[in-house]
Amino acid sequence: MDQTGGKTKKVVGLEVFVFIAVFVGIFVYLGTGMGAVNMVNTMMNTAYQLLLDTVLYIMAIAVLAGAISGLFTEFGVVALINKLLSPLMGPLYGLPGAGIIGVLATYLSDNPAILTLADQREFRRYFKKYQLPALTNIGTAFGMGMIITTFVIGVKNPAGGTFLASALTGNLGAIAGSIVSVRLMLFFTAKVYGKTEMCITGEAKAALKQDERAVRPGSVGNRVLGAILDGGKAGVDMGMAIIPGVLIICTLVLMLTNGPSSSGVYTGAAYEGVALLPAIGDKLQFLLKPLFGFSSSNCIAVPVTALGAAGAAIGLIPQMVQEGTAVGNDIAVFTAMCMCWSGYLSTHVAMMDSLGCKELTGKAILSHTIGGLFAGVMAHLFYQLFVMIF
Repeated sequence: MDQTGGKTKKVVGLEVFVFIAVFVGIFVYLGTGMGAVNMVNTMMNTAYQLLLDTVLYIMAIAVLAGAISGLFTEFGVVALINKLLSPLMGPLYGLPGAGIIGVLATYLSDNPAILTLADQREFRRYFKKYQLPALTNIGTAFGMGMIITTFVIGVKNPAGGTFLASALTGNLGAIAGSIVSVRLMLFFTAKVYGKTEMCITGEAKAALKQDERAVRPGSVGNRVLGAILDGGKAGVDMGMAIIPGVLIICTLVLMLTNGPSSSGVYTGAAYEGVALLPAIGDKLQFLLKPLFGFSSSNCIAVPVTALGAAGAAIGLIPQMVQEGTAVGNDIAVFTAMCMCWSGYLSTHVAMMDSLGCKELTGKAILSHTIGGLFAGVMAHLFYQLFVMIF
């Protein structure tokens, strides 16, 4: 390690050559199928269209959702929900009632919001030591929940209707997946820390005023404006933060998902590709169909993308709906898995490190992988039940 604490490696090592081989291999594969010039043009045009059609739309939703969440927080709606739902946390998740605050915080914003809470002594005092690492799992399971749900509802189906039922059943699937993820994580952490030691002990465990909440100074009007503007600003920040993930990951996934233009030739236009993921999906359809009910092999692209960036994953949905490769059941599964897998491969390591539990990162990822798969399965079952009833 160097003097700053960062890792060091040899200037020339195996990693360098492996990276070069993989990097060159990807572009050789794409260029061979599409042609080098078409590949570059498609890459740039797809990124540009995603920026205009998807990122700005998601940012607009994030601003509105941020404003609403700011109002809910300022005027006690979040605190009220916390008080009403806290008794469910123990039986469902095996966590103290304060854990519901983490659920709400991440649902209204993104995964790392749970870390802000975990840094507060007044929040940690409710948790036993073995329960604290599971905050990563429960926070990730609900990250960007409001953004994803609002976005999905806003997508129009071919008949001009909305996917409201799909969004709601998808949320139920995500809840089921989060329970599995957290319970599995607690099983692992209990073996390491035991079930008795508290996170905060002794004099540091000061009493918290249960019936009070912080509000902004000033009149009601000033508080409304402050909550809306601050919440909207947080939405802008989130919208800006998802740009790299959407443009980079989504462009690559789309090029691996879509085929040539409708004429059957490559033109360098946006959204063309080599159709690798559907070919893989066709091979796995015997497994994907009974588990998730996917109507098309293209559907595998959405949960795969969600592993790295949920914003990029939901960006794939409108085009799939327009092309008829995704229907109501698929949207329910997408909602559940995008929420549960909202970029957890890119955030789990940092979040576990921030909680001081980096040695359990592998267990957290394993638990959440299983939880995300379970979320998709349950969303499929919930949607089928909804269709049968209504």
